[in-house]
Amino acid sequence: MKFSRTITKQLTLILLLSLPLLAQTKTLPCKVFTVADGDTITVLDSGYRQHRIRLNGIDAPESRQDFGAKAKQHLSRLVFGEQGTVEYDKTDRYGRILGKVLLGDRYINREMLRAGLDWHYKFYERDQTPQDRQGYNLEEARARKLQFGL
Repeated sequence: MKFSRTITKQLTLILLLSLPLLAQTKTLPCKVFTVADGDTITVLDSGYRQHRIRLNGIDAPESRQDFGAKAKQHLSRLVFGEQGTVEYDKTDRYGRILGKVLLGDRYINREMLRAGLDWHYKFYERDQTPQDRQGYNLEEARARKLQFGL
């Protein structure tokens, strides 16, 4: 009896840790149209429909806070006018797509962390894959160690 309870607990834990992986990931091929701040952009899809994208897993200072303008400028340099893809599986309460922004092999969410201009948004890290969570933590730690940005 004890053995089966242990296995049941382990399987439950594995299932709970796998929930972010079970969500159906969608892709949105797009062109970046505007940059609102250091973690929000607007893109155009192939039908020229606009979509607001909140870069998932990161948080930038607000525009009037220290480094807010710098974060927006850096994100603009990285993505403005570029063709790319947004991978996502949900939206936030404001209707924005919560996604990973990919330009070719460049993962923009992580590049913002690497530059030290955004924080890893730990409150929502349970929604990330284990690989993304680990990668975001490493990028943020590296930026802090090198005293980049924030």
